[in-house]
Amino acid sequence: MFRRRRGQVILMAKMNMVEAINHCLSQEMERDKSIVVLGEDIGIDGGVFRVTEGLFAKFGKERVIDTPLSENGIIGTAIGMAAFGLRPVPEIQFQGFDYEGYHQVVQHMARLRNRTRGAITLPMVMRLPASGGIRALEHHGESAESVYLHIPGLKVVYPSSPYDAKGLLAASLTDEDPVIYFEPKRLYRAYREEVPEERYEIPLGKANVLREGNDLTVISWGAMTYICRDAIEEAQKQGISVEHVDLRTLSPCDWDAIHASVHKTGRAVVVHEAYKTLGFGAEIAARIMENDFLDLEAPVRRVTGWDIQIPYPKLEEYFYPDTKRILKALVETAKF
Repeated sequence: MFRRRRGQVILMAKMNMVEAINHCLSQEMERDKSIVVLGEDIGIDGGVFRVTEGLFAKFGKERVIDTPLSENGIIGTAIGMAAFGLRPVPEIQFQGFDYEGYHQVVQHMARLRNRTRGAITLPMVMRLPASGGIRALEHHGESAESVYLHIPGLKVVYPSSPYDAKGLLAASLTDEDPVIYFEPKRLYRAYREEVPEERYEIPLGKANVLREGNDLTVISWGAMTYICRDAIEEAQKQGISVEHVDLRTLSPCDWDAIHASVHKTGRAVVVHEAYKTLGFGAEIAARIMENDFLDLEAPVRRVTGWDIQIPYPKLEEYFYPDTKRILKALVETAKF
């Protein structure tokens, strides 16, 4: 499909999120020969979700590296690569496995630039397939973005659409600081949308207002942005005008967009699938209270995962926020 923009013809393709990320990686590796990808089964097999499919054949074993089963080793090796001039893209097969190398992230990845007073930077992107909703086993449905948001020196990105996934990844791959790039697995093949085949970037730290509204602000990211849509549509049918803010980048966070929206609507509901206690929704609610207290017409509401271990597949659907829970929060907040 073709689109015309300012006299130019832009080639568009229908892509799901897997295809958009794969296309971006291929495009960026062609553009910058310092980019290498590494991880378990990401080479010959193309990754457990086939996100890196075809890259091994195209770029060879020196730039698409199958590693041993060692998250600690994968992250540590990538840090060394970045320190010596490469731009590595390590994949941790499931986000719940990254705890094995968490000390590498906190003690080295996040600190090296400050430790060397800027002499060494780590331009690397750690890809984390995260989020639940695919009925997987223990450690396969985590969404622990908060453990990274608490650490200075890291940028944290969490796209919610194929278009955003490509643009945010392209921007991450040109950033001089380490980026933690969450990929919501339940959206990998959930739907397709038009994505430009040409290269483009979406600036890190810039939220996206998906829908304008006057009565209530919904703040979300990742898979929950997609889940929120039906609840917002139902709320609209009940006469509630909802503004929907997709953060896209959690660190740096677009606080200006949040405050501007809450100033307009006077009400806010934050939706995320991570545990409620110390989830990023708590930080958002606190900052709204600090900055927008006199604008509020109702308490800030959070709709989140429960403070329990994620259940095994049979009960998984009861753990994550769904349309019913989100709609209930929207209606109660709007009527407060």
